[in-house]
Amino acid sequence: MHIDRFPSRLLENAVNEFAKLPGIGRKSALRLVLHLLKQDVQDVEIFGNSLIQLRSEIKHCKICHNISDTDICGICSNPSRNPSLICVVENIKDVMSVENTHQFNGLYHVLGGIISPMDGIGPSDLEIESLVKRAEAGDIDEVILALSTTMEGDTTNFFIFKKLKNTNVKISTLARGVSIGDELEYTDEVTLGRSIVNRMNFEDSIIR
Repeated sequence: MHIDRFPSRLLENAVNEFAKLPGIGRKSALRLVLHLLKQDVQDVEIFGNSLIQLRSEIKHCKICHNISDTDICGICSNPSRNPSLICVVENIKDVMSVENTHQFNGLYHVLGGIISPMDGIGPSDLEIESLVKRAEAGDIDEVILALSTTMEGDTTNFFIFKKLKNTNVKISTLARGVSIGDELEYTDEVTLGRSIVNRMNFEDSIIR
């Protein structure tokens, strides 16, 4: 059967929407839509409403810019976390990766991306100035730069280092247990955890 010959306009519209998702081709989209058609209407309504509620009600933490249900996320509001230690990451997936290591008890700062001139992303498009303000407030002892070890990640690390260099904040980076060229979300938890624990001074990483 040729999947472009749909017996229903409604089916075709649903497949077209699913196919817009990253990594989902039209065959996979059709399979997902047909699966939903087999479910109870109530279950499909719950599924659809959860997506609508997610998009309309999700917030970004006013402190770290992580995704949150409230103005201040659960990590930033947790009194057992160390507020003087900040881990700088690219996105929410990296927060989850670091949290899964159980080796970090500080707070986060989510940049919302990394500097990538090829993609038209510059420093002003990221949450870098808000990180500088957090550092200048005087409550932070150390900033860990935990970005992917790609060219774009290293460029972003160096830019942040220059912005924070004149503060009294210690600036460190992941130990090179994370291989050069690796994206953080694809690094296994044990390796990432060790890289956090064995982090090095950022200036030493430049010299090496």
